[in-house]
Amino acid sequence: MNEEIMDEGTAPVEVSRRAFVVTALATGFAVAVQPVTAETIKTDDKGLEAGEGKIPVGKGTIPAYRAMPTGDGPFPVVLVVQEIFGVHEHIKDVCRRFAKLGYLAIAPELYSREGDVSKLKEFKDILAIVSKVPDAQVMSDLDYAVAYAKKSGKGDTSKLGITGFCWGGRIVWLYAAHNKEVKAGVAWYGRLVGDADKLHPKHPIDLVGDLKAPVLGLYGEADTGIPVKTVEQMREAIKEKKKTAEIVLYPETPHGFHADYRPSYRKDKAEDGWKKLLAWFAKNGVK
Repeated sequence: MNEEIMDEGTAPVEVSRRAFVVTALATGFAVAVQPVTAETIKTDDKGLEAGEGKIPVGKGTIPAYRAMPTGDGPFPVVLVVQEIFGVHEHIKDVCRRFAKLGYLAIAPELYSREGDVSKLKEFKDILAIVSKVPDAQVMSDLDYAVAYAKKSGKGDTSKLGITGFCWGGRIVWLYAAHNKEVKAGVAWYGRLVGDADKLHPKHPIDLVGDLKAPVLGLYGEADTGIPVKTVEQMREAIKEKKKTAEIVLYPETPHGFHADYRPSYRKDKAEDGWKKLLAWFAKNGVK
């Protein structure tokens, strides 16, 4: 592992040495989500330092998009965890939105070893790659991203938050149970229950008792992939374990309601969720 990174105070786990398939981020939007809708939000980079970087992870690097205000900092750090479609233009735009508000936002490409989903059109082909991404590897890569932000001198990791969407929403819950440095997490429609396997041994509902940071979950009542009964199961587990976590369930709202570039976008719910996210971060020390 990279000893220089380890000296910065994180302890990423050892992961496989397999070659990195993705060495650069996708340009624009993933093929599977095109054409994008007319409501797509485009945040400029005026007043920002924004672009692709390389995060050392052991003996290799993974690409990441990071955005922050121009200036010395240090700025509060937000990890932005990708949707199932990877770090494409929407995730980059979310990073710029955070940067406009004074954060250093960083989105590492967490499928780098398994494949490039940005050029795939069929959902089944995307799932074939994503299913091979080990949770332990994701936790380690996020640890490395935190170390990268801290080592840069521009990130104040004592004010560390995490948010993620879809696939990344599940990861938010897992990372809040993994890293005691996290101050707050916001999970957008991330799966809560599921079958265990070797690469994904536990799901959010199994880790409620291990949560080390307050988590806000933002879910849609009409999400066909995340039944309301599983949301209620999670609420009961949170109550039983007496953890600081809340779940907002928006009525008649589908999966992907924050994704302004897709037909699933619900402007009112997305804007309300964003306001709740910012308030949650501010309340819990990520500001």
